[in-house]
Amino acid sequence: MMDTSPGDLRPDDDTPGLHALHRPSGVGVVDKTAAILDALEAGPTSLAQLVAATGIARPTLHRLAAALLHHRLVGRDLQGRYVLGSRLSELASAAGEDRLTSAAGPVLVWLRDATGESAQLFRRQADSRICVASAERPVGLRDTIPVGTRLSMKAGSAAQVLLAWEDHERLVEGLAESVFTPTTLSAVRRRGWSQSLGEREPGVASVSAPVRSPTGRVIAAVSISGPIERLSRQPGRVHADTVVRAARHLTELLRQADGPLSPPTSLPDPVSSGQMPWSDGTGRRR
Repeated sequence: MMDTSPGDLRPDDDTPGLHALHRPSGVGVVDKTAAILDALEAGPTSLAQLVAATGIARPTLHRLAAALLHHRLVGRDLQGRYVLGSRLSELASAAGEDRLTSAAGPVLVWLRDATGESAQLFRRQADSRICVASAERPVGLRDTIPVGTRLSMKAGSAAQVLLAWEDHERLVEGLAESVFTPTTLSAVRRRGWSQSLGEREPGVASVSAPVRSPTGRVIAAVSISGPIERLSRQPGRVHADTVVRAARHLTELLRQADGPLSPPTSLPDPVSSGQMPWSDGTGRRR
């Protein structure tokens, strides 16, 4: 029977609660509301988890959550846990494209060209992960994951990344019936990336790395995927540095608060540098 005890996967002792990551605005109810929404960014959360994450007293948090539910800024899942509400998606659409997916496009194209494999961006939604952006390998055998595809949180390198930095209670829930173990996630946290071989689909390998919000929370996973025969049985050894570089660049773009998104100029041109695996270094396909 698989051991689902997270062991040394408890959050780092020096990781501050969400309430410590924001400078108060002076308007208490707004600060508390922002802290609640930030806590829900990672996925479904119980009332007790919200209290621990925000530092807000339980009676106060319960009243605020009820008000946010009324305005659809917060919702509930089938298990009664709090989740971000549908009204936030409506507001995001009115404001324009989601900043994460807008920033991801050029970065995923760079990652695809640098590795020669299809590249994706995944976000967690309740008990699934959703492909929110992708750049497919243009030629040859490839792993195709269209935008909008919903995949399990129980298998795959992206699922490992999206779970590895969760709090203790979510780790226990997430490890139940998963194909990876606490030891796997401990290694992911230690080295900063994950890999999988045939976890999600036989014959497919993948490598993923975390994208963080300006508060430091893991909010997405950048991935590449393709046939094991091409990525090898140790895909992380070959591609982890490149995937991590793309994820870190996307994290930096998200820190450009309200300014325009800059292109990935700090990432080398895979064509001119000879990195593009299906070209000869001049841009011509092999």
